[in-house]
Amino acid sequence: MVELQLISLASIGVVSLICQWVAWRLRLPAILFLLVAGILMGPVLGVLNPDQLLGDMLFPIVSLAVAVILFEGSLTLKFSEMKEHGKMVRNLLVSGTFVTWFVATVACHFAVNVSWAVSTIFGAIVVVTGPTVIMPLLRAVRPNARISNILKWEGIVIDPLGALLAVLVFEFVISGGRQSDAIEQSFFTFGSILMLGIVLGCSSGYVLGAALRSHWLPQFLQNAGTLMFVLGIFAISNFLAHESGLLTVTIMGIWLANMKGVPVDEILEFKESLSVLLISGLFILLAARLDVDALSVLGLGPVWVILTLILIARPLAVWLAAIGADLSWQEKTFLSWVAPRGIVAAAVSALFAFKLEERGFADAGALVPMVFSVIVVTVILQSITSSALARMLKVQEADNHGFLFIGANSVARQLAKAFVSKGVPVVLTDTSWENIRATRMENLPVYYGNPVSEHAENNLELTGIGNMLAISPYKQLNTLATYHYLDLMGGDHVLGLSEGDQELRASHQSAEKYVRTRDQFDEKVTFAKLASLLSQGAMFKVTQLSAEFNFDTYQEQHGNRLTLLFAISPVGKVYPLGGVESIVPEESWDVISLIKPAPDVVEEKGVEIS
Repeated sequence: MVELQLISLASIGVVSLICQWVAWRLRLPAILFLLVAGILMGPVLGVLNPDQLLGDMLFPIVSLAVAVILFEGSLTLKFSEMKEHGKMVRNLLVSGTFVTWFVATVACHFAVNVSWAVSTIFGAIVVVTGPTVIMPLLRAVRPNARISNILKWEGIVIDPLGALLAVLVFEFVISGGRQSDAIEQSFFTFGSILMLGIVLGCSSGYVLGAALRSHWLPQFLQNAGTLMFVLGIFAISNFLAHESGLLTVTIMGIWLANMKGVPVDEILEFKESLSVLLISGLFILLAARLDVDALSVLGLGPVWVILTLILIARPLAVWLAAIGADLSWQEKTFLSWVAPRGIVAAAVSALFAFKLEERGFADAGALVPMVFSVIVVTVILQSITSSALARMLKVQEADNHGFLFIGANSVARQLAKAFVSKGVPVVLTDTSWENIRATRMENLPVYYGNPVSEHAENNLELTGIGNMLAISPYKQLNTLATYHYLDLMGGDHVLGLSEGDQELRASHQSAEKYVRTRDQFDEKVTFAKLASLLSQGAMFKVTQLSAEFNFDTYQEQHGNRLTLLFAISPVGKVYPLGGVESIVPEESWDVISLIKPAPDVVEEKGVEIS
């Protein structure tokens, strides 16, 4: 018996890893494959029965997992960033959320014939989208910058806000259920839960933030200590007021995210390793408990609810939110179509359904199949159709010629300014605050944090960015970033300077794609050489070639003072120069090089970047 339980637990981990890998290869949200796997392992094949496997510990484990998901989601909710991302995002988060909630509630009540209590909770749950489903879709579709920003920030912020709304609605429903004949008692119970969540959430958030900011914990204990603190506060809150824990940890995360000087990014990075084991396994467990017969009993009700959400609730929310916003009808139409639901909706629905059933809500069993139906249909339908719709509406980015720089040091900044002078989009990333500050002073787009983290993937603004250049002095970071963005962008779009270390280079000989990224420039062009040349007075120069001043003439004029780097075609596409397969720039092309000064240099026609 124990051996079978071990096999079942191990199979969840193995299957979740396979699902994540397939999703990565196909550039689709992993939630879709996890759902299919859970249904196959559970109701279809019967090889996984979560209730038998975990017994009475199933929903305590689910509760703790949901608490961690909501806490880490709320860590992204920074009020300053909400203010920076426009009226449209704020309107979607306020009026759009309540429009979707209201329409979904009414549709669920009348189409599926369930109680107002369950319908209201369903409506609150399905307001969320989430970065786990939005970001893969945006990478595949490549809508314009305004659409990308709106959808990205809506997805990031609506996750914790939508979950908070669902928690509040749930608390109100169950408090009313206890004293249905005394509305005053219902409001008192709800108010007590709300007050405890706010007070305990804020105070515990402050204590945790102070501990992290003051380094009361050593570095190697910060992530584990934070996780244990969150779980402890969740348990204490539930002990003091039943079912208040989810609200408390959400408020705690919001407080922590907006507290100055707290290293939140490191905690968010910890989520990536945790999510593969926790969130993926959780979703398979929840999908394995799905009662397919319960969905069939509902008949065509879920179909009408989903159609209402897609064709009425979302368009109404978007067009109302867009009043006064500077958006074209094409952009509004595209935004009206895209709203896939994600992992938070699935996790919260399963948890609330179980708790409602415990309290005697006979129709609570409809909640999970309804929410899972919305997830499946919206993810599949919108993943398949969004790219064609973006092309038809002409809201798709024309090209992806821009560059993501791994490094915001002086070398990267000077080269980035050369790119910008020719209209090539750039984004620089770095973990050094000094480099970030200097980059911002030079008005270059920059991201502060680890460029290979999931948090960076969700928050980096990569509209128009289809290439990566590893140009930091840290070889390990360059290597990690290269492998990470090879997966996302493809081999021809990931570049790096020579490592200047034959032993290190030899260690990558088995990885052909990696070695190719280092063969695009002259093997003598290393980061150390570029930095040394800049310190000696060399400058990046952008020169346009012509019939009279061709590439050969250009090289002859500068001789050994010239370090070739890039060529830019008339349509803005960037090519590396100096490698074994280097192209030959033609008339009207621009060449970017680092040129050492010489007293007798002939002034050339071009843009000088110093």
